[in-house]
Amino acid sequence: MSRLFLIFAVLIATAGAVVAYGDPSQIARAKSTVSNTVSDLLRLRGSASRAVQIARGQGGEFALQAKINGVTAPMVIDTGATSVVLTYETAKAAGLPLELLEYDVDLETASGHTKAARLTLDRLAIGKLVERSVPALVVPHGQMKTNLLGMSFLDRLESWEVRADSLMLRGYP
Repeated sequence: MSRLFLIFAVLIATAGAVVAYGDPSQIARAKSTVSNTVSDLLRLRGSASRAVQIARGQGGEFALQAKINGVTAPMVIDTGATSVVLTYETAKAAGLPLELLEYDVDLETASGHTKAARLTLDRLAIGKLVERSVPALVVPHGQMKTNLLGMSFLDRLESWEVRADSLMLRGYP
């Protein structure tokens, strides 16, 4: 819809420029107006549609509901985690090929040392933010209670920031 509006605006401006062809000042004014309008539309569309705000939980964490390959899973933001880390149970629910995984990555968790397996998530969505081919780790059954949204996802964003009790994730337009 917004693309159609954008094309329509450019066509109107072009038509106006053709009509005003004899007056260079009118052409310059029309060009400036269209350029500003298009820039404003793109800026507003990008910032509003690719941002997610998350409130801080009572325990101080930023918890959210993600969709991993279309399956809803609870996650906690962990900027200290190099990667997205999934529990065995979440990975199984998301239909990941657990029988093919090799648990050969050393991993330190809040519960201690464990091994993890590397894989790539086809699709990881946090609200309007959708990333594809996201590197992740899976831990063996019973090794973790919570899925972690780590830097392998956060590094793909344009920005993220914490202000007071709110975390804002912003994707690229």
